[in-house]
Amino acid sequence: MSDAASRIVQLIDQIAAADHAYYVLDAPILPDAEYDRLFCELQQLEAQYPELVRFDSPTRRVGGHALPQFVQVSHRVPMLSIRTETDSRPEGARNFDAYVRRLLDAPDAVLEYACELKFDGLAINLRYEQGVLVQAATRGDGETGEDVTQNARTVRTIPLRLMAENPPAVLEVRGEVFMRRSDFERYNAAQRASGGNPLVNPRNGAAGSIRQLDPSLAARRPLSFFAYGMGEVSGWDSRPDRHSAQLDQLAAWGVPVCGERRVVSGGEGLVSFHREVAARRDALDFDIDGVVYKLNRLDQQAELGFVSREPRWACAHKYPPQEELTVVGAITVQVGRTGVLTPVARLQPVFVGGVTVTNATLHNADEVAKKDVRVGDTVIVRRAGDVIPEVVGVLLDRRPMRDLLTPVHAPFAMPAQCPECGAEVVRIEGEVAVRCSNGLACPAQRKQALIHFSQRRAMDIEGLGEKLIEQLVDTGRVTTPADLYALDAVVLAGLDRMGERSAANLTAGIAASRGRPLSRFLFALGMRHVGEETAKALARHFGNLDALLAASVDDLAKVDDVGPVVAASIVAFCAEPHNRAVIEALRGVWCDGAAQTPKTGVLSGKTLVLTGTLPNLTRDQARALIEAAGGKVAGSVSKKTDFVVAGSDAGSKLEKAKELGVTLLDEHKLKRILEMNV
Repeated sequence: MSDAASRIVQLIDQIAAADHAYYVLDAPILPDAEYDRLFCELQQLEAQYPELVRFDSPTRRVGGHALPQFVQVSHRVPMLSIRTETDSRPEGARNFDAYVRRLLDAPDAVLEYACELKFDGLAINLRYEQGVLVQAATRGDGETGEDVTQNARTVRTIPLRLMAENPPAVLEVRGEVFMRRSDFERYNAAQRASGGNPLVNPRNGAAGSIRQLDPSLAARRPLSFFAYGMGEVSGWDSRPDRHSAQLDQLAAWGVPVCGERRVVSGGEGLVSFHREVAARRDALDFDIDGVVYKLNRLDQQAELGFVSREPRWACAHKYPPQEELTVVGAITVQVGRTGVLTPVARLQPVFVGGVTVTNATLHNADEVAKKDVRVGDTVIVRRAGDVIPEVVGVLLDRRPMRDLLTPVHAPFAMPAQCPECGAEVVRIEGEVAVRCSNGLACPAQRKQALIHFSQRRAMDIEGLGEKLIEQLVDTGRVTTPADLYALDAVVLAGLDRMGERSAANLTAGIAASRGRPLSRFLFALGMRHVGEETAKALARHFGNLDALLAASVDDLAKVDDVGPVVAASIVAFCAEPHNRAVIEALRGVWCDGAAQTPKTGVLSGKTLVLTGTLPNLTRDQARALIEAAGGKVAGSVSKKTDFVVAGSDAGSKLEKAKELGVTLLDEHKLKRILEMNV
C-alpha cells in the first residue's frame, strides 16, 4: 500500500502540472495519449485503494453525485460589489482619480493603480486550506452564497492544490468563472450536431453551469476561471503590500490570473489603459463589459475603506454599450412594488450584447414624450450597463406614415387608471414617476411587496418564493403581509407543488420570522427610500415601533442618514390608511408582542469597527450584538471611531486604530460592555 500511496502522489502531481500547462499556460507538456494513460492508472489505483483517494485528486473533476439543493455558505469576508462609472469617456477615469485623491486629502499626488478587466461571468469564492481547495461558493447576496464546490472542481483552470511549498493556512481566492468565446462556439456546434440545446451566450453558459445541481453536467461545459482578488487570508507571513503583487503570487501558485492587467500612474494612466483595452475588446477570447481600477497600495485601500457595500478604492469603468435596431410592436405599462408605472416597449426580438431582447424600458412618461417613441417605430435598442435593455432613440425617417404629415400611430400617453387595479394614478409635484394610488391593495404592488417583505435581508421567511406568493395572492388567501401569519400547514399543503413537508417547513419559517429585529421589520415594510442601513438607523434612534409611528418630519430628520425627503416619505407611508392598517395587523403577530430594541443602549451613539477573527463570535453575530446595544458598525477606522474590536490576524485596521489612539477591545471586553446593556 505504501508503494501505491507514493505512486498516487506522483500521478496527482504529474497530472496537475499537465493540467496547468495545458489549460492555464496554453503550453502542453504531455501528449494526449500519455495524459490519458496516467489518468487511467490513477483511476485504477484509487479503485483498488479507495482509502488513499485524496481530496485534490484530478479524478474528482469529472463530477460527483447530483445534489438535491445547494447548501448556503456564509462568506467570512463579504463579497462586495464595486461602484460603476457609467461615463464611458476618458473623463470617467479622471473623475475616479480625482475622487480618490480628494478622499486621501492628496490633491496633487500621482497615485498608483492596478488596472484589470471586468469579466462577464459568475463571481465565485475559492477557499484553500493548507493549499488544498476545500470549498467554492457563489457571491449570492455578498454575505451568503451557495456551495458549488463539486461544480468548481470540474473547471480545469481552477487548481485543486496550490503550487506552493508553504501555502497560507487559509487563502480565499475571489474571481470569475466564464466561458471563452471559442469554447462557447465549439460547444454550441457540438450541441447542434447532436440535436442538443445550444447555450444562449457565454455568460449564461458559465453561470448556469456552475449552478447545475448535477456536477456531471457542469463537467461537460468548457469553463475557465480568472482570479482578481482575495477574501479571508491567514498564515501568510510574507503577504505583499500591493494588490498587483498579490495577483502575481497567486499566478506563481498556479491560480490563473488574466495577463491583460497593468499597474499605472495617475488618472492619465487609467485613461490610457481604458483606451487600449477598448481597441482590443473585440479581439479578446472572452466577454468583458468594462475595466476595473483599484488603488494598488493595500494601506491606501485600508485608509479609504468602504461606503455602504462598496469599496471607495475601486471602480468599474464601463464601455459604450452595444446597440441594435428593431421595431416597436406595442407599448405596455408595468406596475412596480412601490406603485410606479413604467412604460415598456415590446420589441421584435433582436440580439443585443449577447442576449435576445424582446422588451426594453422607456423609463417614464417624460422620457417617452422626449423621444416620441410610438408603436411601429424603428428604434435603437441599447443594453444600458450591459444589463437593462432600453430604447435610446427613434429613426424618424422609418416611422409608418398615412401621408407625408400624418403618422399611423398617435403619441403614447400614460393611462389615467392603474392597469392592474383600475385605481387613479397620481404624479407628485417635482417627481417624474406616475404612481398607482391604491398602495398595497393593488395586486401588482401586493405581490412585489410580499416578495420584498419575505426576502432574506427583510423578514427572511424560508420557503416563500415568488411562485408561491403569486398563488397565494391570485387565490385570495393573502392580500397583505399580515395574512401570511394566518396561514396553516393544511391550507398550504393543498396548493400546487406543495406537499405536507414543504408546507410544514414554510409554516415553521413564517413562525421564525416573528422574532426578527425592528430594523429588519422596518426594511420589510418597503417604505420608499428606506433601505437596510436607514432602517437600522431608525431602529437605533427610536427603539420601538410606536415611537417611530408618532414621529414627525422634524423628528425623523434628526436621525443619521435621514434627510427631509426620506423623512417626508416615511411620514406619508405611515399616514396612508391602508398602510397603517397593515402595520397594525402585523403588530399583533410580529414578535408576539415582545418588547422592541431599546431606544438607548450602552453603545448608543458609538461607532465600532470589527477586524480579525474573534474566538467565539462570527462577524455577523458580533455586529448584531453591537447594533442591539445601540452601536453602529463601520467598515473602516477613522477619527470618528470609538472602539476597534480586534481578533486574531487583525490587519491594517488595528494599526490604524493604534495610530489614531482608538480604544481597542477584544471579544471578552466587548462582551463585558454588552452585559451592561441588560
